[in-house]
Amino acid sequence: MSIDVNNESGTEVDEQAVLDVARYALARMRIHPLSELSVIVVDAEAMEQLHIQWMDLPGPTDVMSFPMDELRPPAKDDEEPPQGLLGDIVLCPEVAERQGAEAPTRHSMDEELQLLTVHGVLHLLGYDHEEPDEKAEMFGLQAAIVDGWRAERGLTGPSPAPTVS
Repeated sequence: MSIDVNNESGTEVDEQAVLDVARYALARMRIHPLSELSVIVVDAEAMEQLHIQWMDLPGPTDVMSFPMDELRPPAKDDEEPPQGLLGDIVLCPEVAERQGAEAPTRHSMDEELQLLTVHGVLHLLGYDHEEPDEKAEMFGLQAAIVDGWRAERGLTGPSPAPTVS
C-alpha cells in the first residue's frame, strides 16, 4: 500500500499513527495492496477554502475526501480487489483538536485525526452518512476499524466517539 502523508498545517501531528491507521483500514476493507492514497494535513484557512470550493459551505471542516478511481471493497471473499488510486483525504488538526476536546469521551487531537482518517478512507470507498441507515453502517464500521487498530496496538481506554457529522 502506498500512502503519503503530507503535513502542510504547521501543527505537529502523529503522522505515523495517521499512516498506520489508514493502512490498517485499507487492509481491513481488503483494498489491493498496491493501491495508492494521499493524506494531506492543512490549516483551518486552507480547509475553509476547500470546504467553500467543493461543498459551498462556510468555515473549516474536519475531513474531506476526494476519490479518484472509485475503488470499492470486493463483494466476495474470493474476489480479487482492483488496484488503483484511492484519492486524497484532507485533515484539519485545528478542527480535530476542538472536536476531541468537546467529545463526550474527551480525547486528543491525534486520536481525533486517527478517527477522521478512517472516516475519510470509508468515504473514498463509497460509504456515506446522509441517511440514517447509511450513517449506522458507516459509523459502525468506522468504530470497528478504530477499535481493532487500537486493540492491535495495545491502546487502552475508550475509543474516541464519532464526532464527525
